[in-house]
This record gives sequence, structure tokens and C-alpha cells, in this order.
Amino acid sequence: MSKESVLPEAASAGIAGRRSLILAACMMATFMAAVESTIVATAMPTIVADLGDFHLFSWVFAAYLLSQAVSIPIYGRLADLFGRKRVFFAGASLFLAGSTLCGFAQGMLSLIVFRTLQGLGAGAVQPVAYTIIGDIYTPTERARVQGFLSSVFGISAVIGPSLGAFLVEHVSWSAVFWVNLPIGALAMTMLAVFFREHLQAKAPRIDYFASLLLMLGAGALMMALIQGGSLRPWMLAVCIVVGVASLTVLVRHERHVEAPMLPIRFWTNRVIALGNFGSFAIGIVMMSVSAFLPTYVQGVMGRSAAVTGVVLGAMSISWAVASTASGRVMIRTSYRVSAMFGGGMLVLGSIVLMAMSPASGPVWAGAGALLIGLGMGSCNTTYLVSVQAAAALRERGAATASNMFMRIVGQSTGAALFGALVNIGLLHYAPQAGEVAAQLMQPALRQTLAAGDVALLTQAMAAALRNVYVVGAVVGLVVLGLGASLPPALGPTTERS
Repeated sequence: MSKESVLPEAASAGIAGRRSLILAACMMATFMAAVESTIVATAMPTIVADLGDFHLFSWVFAAYLLSQAVSIPIYGRLADLFGRKRVFFAGASLFLAGSTLCGFAQGMLSLIVFRTLQGLGAGAVQPVAYTIIGDIYTPTERARVQGFLSSVFGISAVIGPSLGAFLVEHVSWSAVFWVNLPIGALAMTMLAVFFREHLQAKAPRIDYFASLLLMLGAGALMMALIQGGSLRPWMLAVCIVVGVASLTVLVRHERHVEAPMLPIRFWTNRVIALGNFGSFAIGIVMMSVSAFLPTYVQGVMGRSAAVTGVVLGAMSISWAVASTASGRVMIRTSYRVSAMFGGGMLVLGSIVLMAMSPASGPVWAGAGALLIGLGMGSCNTTYLVSVQAAAALRERGAATASNMFMRIVGQSTGAALFGALVNIGLLHYAPQAGEVAAQLMQPALRQTLAAGDVALLTQAMAAALRNVYVVGAVVGLVVLGLGASLPPALGPTTERS
């Protein structure tokens, strides 16, 4: 790799005519990475039945999430040093190679290894795609087009399960991984042809020690969050100690280097700090719906998986709509107004789900999911656009990566926190239930339980899950407060390019 750093030019005359094609390529790349989790989740029962080793089931997801999370900040810094295109190609190639190998996996262990490779590539795909859009559009335009990118997450949540089910039934589970190959290849080809960067001859300084500390610290803490319930106490303690110690050393180290991997000054910038903490909080709220609402719909209400898909689809659709609409709101008002609207919707949606009962029905659950989707779409776009605008052009890649990193950490925190709340709640409300509660999720097994046992278990599970949405409402209030703390007059029309 040549010794040069990169300074992309935003919305230059030479690139203006190609921006729509570059945007299309970035949307395809974002879709490729976003759809991965939903499409694989649909295929996992079939994969486990074929490969065996059910006890390793959760590691198929954890390996991908861990490797993606720890690599995001590193790719962000590399994109600032070597250019968006080079780093995107490297990450996308790694992602597609991992996807190809996953389809050829002969056992669960090999699948986990290939998923790790896939995650290491995914750490570059989304952040760099978002950074490219941040480079070629002005702040006012960025508010609109970043909404298009954010809406891809909602669209992928709708398409992913259906596409995964179709491929598993009519092709094979390997096709679930291979479906990304033509999409990724087309996105890379379009960026190679239409996206151009201006390189400056300057030797880059890479802080390898900081990269190692970041991977070690973030990886250890993410491991504790994701797998804390299945780790032995001493292993959990080691992960926490190693994680905290590594990140502490990282913070001290970053204060004294000229070219930090994750600049500490980001956290002294009011807009960037609020945007990153906001992304962390919305990641937590997101998991209250995507991970635990299906348990309520199927386990408490006794509805089918198809009904669950419709309920989650309400959040996906409203997320996509809000992502697009929030760009216009920001332009006409401010970041503050858009973020406060999103925070308010998160609170309102969580309250609706708090008030839900076993007899409420899926429409009630869908209404709560729809409101939270509005909040997610508004906040996700607003915080990302505000962070990109607040960062210097040379550090926009690192700033974008820090925002996405915080959202993934929030999702992991939410999954661990809410999982613990549900387990504690079930132990409190129905200590004698044991593993029987899992039978509520399967219609055939549910019918084998006595009516009295079903009533007891559903009430206990409903009460345990209500705690999830109480916490979700509290976190939503935090998001609302963070949005209110943004400068009142700041928006895309008042930002520098």
C-alpha cells in the first residue's frame, strides 16, 4: 500500500454528475451488510439441523457482531488515511470472501470462523459507505440522502426473512450467504468506475498499538455483554478486567499521540458526543423490539411466526419512512427538533408496549413497534448527519465509525440487559417454570401443556417482558434529553460542508 493520505473533496464539480450512481452503490453495500443478520437468522434452524452442534448456535451471531464491532473504528481511521475507496474495497472483499466460505462450511466451528471473517469485512462496508456519502454531499443535501441510507435498514428487515425462507426452501441454506455476492460485486464495480478521490502525497501515521488495545478492550467487553450469561464466572471476570484495563490504557495513550486511532477530542465536541451517546441509547431501545417483541407475540399471545413478521414489519416500514422524512425536518428546522421528535416516539412506543397484555393482540404490539420505528429512523439519521457535519473532513471517517460503533455496542448492551431482566423476571414470577417456558414458543409443544400451566407461564412471561419496556421507556427519555441538549439553531443549513 502506498504511503499517501487522502482528502476527498465534497460535492466537487467533477463528481456532481455521478453522485446518484455513487449513492446507489453505497445503498447496495449498506443493504448487503444490513440484510445479513435477518436473512441468516431465518436460515439458522435449517443450518443447525444440517451441521449439528446446537450448543454453538449463539456463536454464529456473536462472532459476526464481535468482529464487526471491534473493526469499525479501525476501518474509520484507515479510511481517513488511505482513502474511502481502498478501504471499502478491502473490507467488501473480505466480507464477500467470508460469505463465500460460509456457504461451504462443513461444520459449526468452521461456520463460526468464516462468520468472523465476514464480520471483519462488514466493519468497513457500512461506515465507509456512509462516509463516502458524507464526502460528496453538502450538509443540507446530506440530511436527505443519509435518510435514504438509513431506510435501507428497515427495508432489509422486511426483505431478509422472506428472502431467507425462500432460499432455504427452494435452493439451499448456502444460498443465504451467496446471495450477497452479485450485490457486492456490482457495488464495488460502480464505486470503482464513478467514485474518484484526490490523493495527497503524505506518509500516513498508523497507531498499531492503539489498534491492538481497541480490539482487545472492545472485544473483551463485547464478549462479556453478549456471552455473559453462558460464561463461567471467572471467564466473565477476566473479560471485564481485560476490557476495562485495555480501554483505560487506550485513553491515556491516545492523549499523547499525534495521529490517534480514535481521537479523544471527539468526546469533547458537544455535537459528536451527544450524537454518539444518542446512537448508543437507540441501539438499546432497538433490541427491546427486534429481540424481545417476537417472544411476547409468540410466547405470550400464542401467535405464529408469520404474525411476528408482520409486527416487526411495522417497525421496519416506519423506520424507512422516518429516515427519509427526518432529512426534510432537519433542513426546515434543526437537528434538535428532529432528534427530540425521535426520542418522543421512542418513549411513546415503549409506553404502548408497557401497557400491552396477553389479550391485547398483535395490532397493539404492531402499534408500539411502529412508533419505535419512527423514533429509530428519526434519531439514527439525525445523529449520524450531525456527527459527520461536526467532524473535520480529514476525520469524518473516524467520526462516522465512532457513531456506528456506539450503536452496535448499544445493541449488545440492550440484548444482555434485557435478557437478564427477562430471566430474573421469570425466576421471580414463576420459579417453578424452569425450561417449560420455552415450550410456549412452539405451537405443537404449547398444546401439550395444561391450560392452567399456560395461563401461569404467559402471565409470568408478560410481567417479565413488561420490565423490558419500562427500561426502554427510561432509555427513550434519555434519548429525548440528549436531543434537547443539541444546540437549538444548529442544522444542515447552518453547518459547514
